[in-house]
Amino acid sequence: MKIDRRFTKTGESPYQTIPFSHRSSEIRNPDGSAVFHQANILAPEHWSQLAVDILAQKYFRKAGVPQFDDQGQPLLNDKGGPILGGERDARQVFHRLAGCWTEWGKTHHYFDTPEDAETFKDELSYMLAWQMAAPNSPQWFNTGLHFAYGLSGPSQGHFYVDPNSHRVKLARNAYERPQVHACFIQSISDDLVNEGGIMDLWVREARLFKYGSGTGTNFSKLRADGESLSGGGRSSGLMSFLKIGDRAAGAIKSGGTTRRAAKMVCLDLDHPDIEEFIDWKVIEEQKVAAMVTGSKVCARHLNAILRACHVPRQDGTTQVDTNPRDNHALREAIQAAREAAVPEPYIHRMFSYAQEGFTHFVFHEYDTNWDSKAYQTVSGQNSNNSIRIPNEFFETLQAGGDWKLTRRTDGAVCKTMPAKELWDRIAWAAWICADPGVQYDTTINEWHTCPQDGRIKASNPCSEYMFLDDTACNLASLNLGRFLTSEGQFDIDGFRHAVRLWTIVLEISVLMAGFPGRAIAEKSFAYRTLGLGYANLGSILMKLGIPYDSPQALAWSGAITSLMTGEAYATSAEMAKELGHFNAYPRNAEAMLRVMRNHRRAAYNASADEYEELTIPPMGIQSDQCPQTLLQAAQTSWDRALALGEQYGYRNAQATVIAPTGTIGLVMDCDTTGIEPDFALVKFKKLAGGGYFKIINQSLPPALRHLGYNSSQIQDIITYATGTRTLKQAPFINHDTLLAKGFDREVLERMEATLDGAFDIHFAFNKWTLTEEFCREKLGLTESQLQSPQLNILKLLGFTQEEILAATDFCCGTMTVEGAPHLKPEHLSVFDCANRCGRIGQRFISPPAHIRMMAAAQPFISGAISKTINMPAEASVDSVKEAYMLSWTSMVKAVALYRDGSKLSQPLNTVSEWGDLSAQNEHIASVAKQAASRVLVRYLAKRRPLPTRRGGYTQKAIVGGHKIYLRTGEYEDGTLGEIFLDMHKEGAAFRSLMNCFAIAISLGFQHGVPLEEYVDAFVFTRFEPNGPVKLNDHIKMSTSIIDYIFRELAITYLDRHDLEQVAPEDLRVDALKKETDMPDDGEEGLVDPRSLSSTSISPEVFPSRKPVGNGVGKNGEHGKVARKVEMKRETLTITEVQEARQKGYEGDPCPECKQFKMVRNGTCLKCDNCGSTNGCS
Repeated sequence: MKIDRRFTKTGESPYQTIPFSHRSSEIRNPDGSAVFHQANILAPEHWSQLAVDILAQKYFRKAGVPQFDDQGQPLLNDKGGPILGGERDARQVFHRLAGCWTEWGKTHHYFDTPEDAETFKDELSYMLAWQMAAPNSPQWFNTGLHFAYGLSGPSQGHFYVDPNSHRVKLARNAYERPQVHACFIQSISDDLVNEGGIMDLWVREARLFKYGSGTGTNFSKLRADGESLSGGGRSSGLMSFLKIGDRAAGAIKSGGTTRRAAKMVCLDLDHPDIEEFIDWKVIEEQKVAAMVTGSKVCARHLNAILRACHVPRQDGTTQVDTNPRDNHALREAIQAAREAAVPEPYIHRMFSYAQEGFTHFVFHEYDTNWDSKAYQTVSGQNSNNSIRIPNEFFETLQAGGDWKLTRRTDGAVCKTMPAKELWDRIAWAAWICADPGVQYDTTINEWHTCPQDGRIKASNPCSEYMFLDDTACNLASLNLGRFLTSEGQFDIDGFRHAVRLWTIVLEISVLMAGFPGRAIAEKSFAYRTLGLGYANLGSILMKLGIPYDSPQALAWSGAITSLMTGEAYATSAEMAKELGHFNAYPRNAEAMLRVMRNHRRAAYNASADEYEELTIPPMGIQSDQCPQTLLQAAQTSWDRALALGEQYGYRNAQATVIAPTGTIGLVMDCDTTGIEPDFALVKFKKLAGGGYFKIINQSLPPALRHLGYNSSQIQDIITYATGTRTLKQAPFINHDTLLAKGFDREVLERMEATLDGAFDIHFAFNKWTLTEEFCREKLGLTESQLQSPQLNILKLLGFTQEEILAATDFCCGTMTVEGAPHLKPEHLSVFDCANRCGRIGQRFISPPAHIRMMAAAQPFISGAISKTINMPAEASVDSVKEAYMLSWTSMVKAVALYRDGSKLSQPLNTVSEWGDLSAQNEHIASVAKQAASRVLVRYLAKRRPLPTRRGGYTQKAIVGGHKIYLRTGEYEDGTLGEIFLDMHKEGAAFRSLMNCFAIAISLGFQHGVPLEEYVDAFVFTRFEPNGPVKLNDHIKMSTSIIDYIFRELAITYLDRHDLEQVAPEDLRVDALKKETDMPDDGEEGLVDPRSLSSTSISPEVFPSRKPVGNGVGKNGEHGKVARKVEMKRETLTITEVQEARQKGYEGDPCPECKQFKMVRNGTCLKCDNCGSTNGCS
């Protein structure tokens, strides 16, 4: 093939126009400890610190590389051999990648002349250095190590197909034929241990994970729970085996990094276990919630019991008292623990601990961090789950019909259920925990280029690669930002050139690759699927002043995607002319050409009836919304692709996908990944020496210029978003007000130095910046205030929350352009992001807008699009259903939804939204107290009348053999207002006296006399009749009728349970026995705790313990700690989560560097600090 030069010149270095400089790379944990450090790295000068970090930490080879001095001469050891070490120069990486591809291409006749091969290498080297394109991570990890450095190692069981003999062979070593594919789809058979079966799949997955790739499988062939086995018995079901695979994946670190193995689990909607599969992650997250809550509840209550066992003495020592009848505090602690459902055996165990002298019990507490031990304990956390929904289900759903689940063994219907019931279940699960995703089976297979060889059943973990089982796809992405000129023009010719070269790169990669299984090697060689895509679409749309949610954006997206795929297929047809079509093409030619014609029709926006064999017509390109030069280029690329394909066929069964471009997007310094919009308007850029500084989104200034704003207006808008970075002239909190509160110039200068990268002014007002000495002596803070984790110096200085927020917005910015000066309302939509921006931001891109963008690009993609549909926390379950339905009707192939906060591990912003609830409660209590005082004064001065219709109760009792009826009358608020006393069998005088007594008491109530006063005055009064009390649950003895009346009123209205003989808890089935039922101390001795029932709901006895010495342990220490190991707490601080969320991050810490800089990346997460992802890109 002929290769033209566009970015380089013959005879010159490809880096001639790209300056390089020495850099250092350092990634640190939040506590300052180093995760990685490398100095003296040579990298392109324009690369960001983050891009250099990722290259050095992840992609540099760390060993086996010959070392050179500054003059380029090889360094030799004492024996004259080369000194080996790691890569230190970015050009070494570019050379081993581009050189390896070129060498394989030359060897297998991809180029017309040696000059074409040299041009190919130079152009690729330039594009890598200029961040115009990047291959997937496995290429950076593995490609060229044998070619450039001669590395070799034991075979890892990889296979390849000899291009000459077409026979499958075992790779001789681990480096000569590297694993370069990121995406795999593997099959599984309903067999336990044989090749291709269940346990064999876990081995094949492990081989992929080891080299940094991801895999997906459709598990619908596996028998459901209860289906018969050939050897007799019943199957344990699909879910039991999925849990094995999940555990295996979780134990493997992918690509030598600490990210989890990337894995997709697909299941057809008619599988008998589909309901359990849908609920899998929901139930597992409930287990996490139970572990987190239960561990904290147990720790709190068990230690409360243990503390209550140690009774203080007057001399300052303690004695152990484990008799809950004598020890009131212990009794309450036990009852509280039971009410909190703490297991009885643990409650019993605390008595033994107390007897041994322990004063603290260490109960491990769990948290909801997504990489915590709680999540590691449950299953289902190491895969993306998707269900395959055919059109038949949607038709059944719309008709209100029933859906049938069929057995795997004989295809018989095993269950029929309303389609709506299953649909509701899917939506609920996605709403609760963001899984499962949905893959539209019929749509996927209607665009299948090789249907003669089987249906497409599954995808890779991120859902962009969809093809036959046991095939692989290697990815590369183009940085669209590099093809947008400073004048806002898209470089069509440059983009075409790049597409052509990278299509050839990916095709050569198929040739040179090793595969983890024989079947994958055979089928990948036979179909040669490629995965070219792009990144930064959201960024160029913003730079052009085009709202992401607009017809113009859809047209741009469609045209660029159409141009890319059309040119890729045209290049594939060119290669077919020179090298031959892919092996399976002849039997699939008719179907593939039909798919090509449908792609072309979408480019010309054909009417729905023109498409061939499509149930749902695609979204075409709206010609009036797209630049005509771009539209014409997109259309002519398909004219050429179809014409060449009809003549020569195609070298590749698929050509393009839209991958999430996680780590490789960062190494290209992309602002947005894949087809995603931006996530924030203010970014935090990494500094070489550590730390970050705050910058405006680099797409915003060109967008404002494009929209017609002048330099002064643009600067005002930027300042509004990022802040002035100073408190000088700030509202409320400024140098003048701070000087008046005791600050001096030196402290103000020190504080100002911290404001440049501050997210909130609170971070500048801390005891480290101001110094503890200053806080004590000048600000008058106490030691307890300084040591408090909730220290808020600004609040202690007397500033209100409103004043602090106003000063923060002035100094640190609002993080949004909503409300910015000069900005016209009609331009706000240009700057909408995936999430709300900052504290006051309200705008975000709606879920339907995300889906429409996918629908605009999908007709021009061979595979699918990896993208997350962001939904706000307040989105309803019906919103989830609507999004899934819109995706189906829009001809999207797959969709994953993420409702903000739907993952248990992602804390919501409710703390910042609701403020300090305890402070609000204190305020409410204060107001209530003042109001109560005013009310009491008013009622003392004026009688409070009872309502004419009033509530109350009647209590019958027999006191000392005399029957009495007590009736009460209540105000609307439930407080007591009157009483009536009836004693029918007594004499008239006594009855009248009691009646007058009741009237007098009632008048007192109505004039404000508290019931407490009456109770204190009349209980324990002694006169006849008195004695035993019958017919009352709580009072069994009284000293008089009056004593009985006020005991009853106190218990009912004042909760004075100290006046009762039978407490409410004594009426429970698990109540402790009375003191009279307990054995005497002299009879008891020590009872073996093991003899107490660990399962009993109502244990008969908690024997009192004899004091153990004076409660002082060895060496005079008071008690012992059950475990002396300091437990490391893994809980996240609310402040860290709040800050991360308001910056646009997810609020989760990175599992590798622990920074709170995780962002959504397609269907996965990536870290903006170190580049780690939990996907396969």
